[in-house]
Amino acid sequence: MDFAFLSGMLTQLLKGLPLTLNLGILALAGGFCLSLILNLMRTTRVGNALASAYVFVFRGTPLLIQIFMIYYGLAGFGFIRHGFLWPFLREPYWCGLLALILNDAAYTSEILRGGLRAVPRGAVEAGRVSGMTRLTVMRRITLPIAVRQALPAYSNEVISILKSTALVSTITLMEVTGIARAAASETWRAVEIFLCAAAIYLALSLLVTRLSAWAERRLSPWQFGETP
Repeated sequence: MDFAFLSGMLTQLLKGLPLTLNLGILALAGGFCLSLILNLMRTTRVGNALASAYVFVFRGTPLLIQIFMIYYGLAGFGFIRHGFLWPFLREPYWCGLLALILNDAAYTSEILRGGLRAVPRGAVEAGRVSGMTRLTVMRRITLPIAVRQALPAYSNEVISILKSTALVSTITLMEVTGIARAAASETWRAVEIFLCAAAIYLALSLLVTRLSAWAERRLSPWQFGETP
């Protein structure tokens, strides 16, 4: 192991970290918003069928295939090439981000759905009996309980999306993995280079795990023998 080379390569790979974080954070934000819409759709019969089909397709197919379908496949439709979205969809960044958002929404919607199902019916009924409106019940009772229930599973989804950003390197984006692939093809020192890349992703995963544990303790202090 050449530690001088490892140090220099780690510095070089960190230049791709802003793009990795940018894609991960925006994908999580967009996926969360879309997942809320999917759960609202489930309140009607037709909407439930459409949301279920969406979740089935995006959870049942590999993210890499979804990236390729968006980046390479959409260009095959004339109405897209000549439409107002083409200036965005011809760029690898927006295609990669769109694929990550759509994929994350499918998983997050199921996580939120499970959290919402875990809300005790009695708590909701107590809120309505006390005179709360449906929106107030959602804001003060349903969502806080659902978030607490869904937090452990959602933290895993956050880690999964951060690691999945590595796949956008296949469509020329130079985030951490993209820089690592380029460097490995130039130096033929793949083990050392990808070891540095793995260390960066491992550090991100550890950070998310710690933040999730802190948030869980803040939201449910009584489960850890603490007082709110």
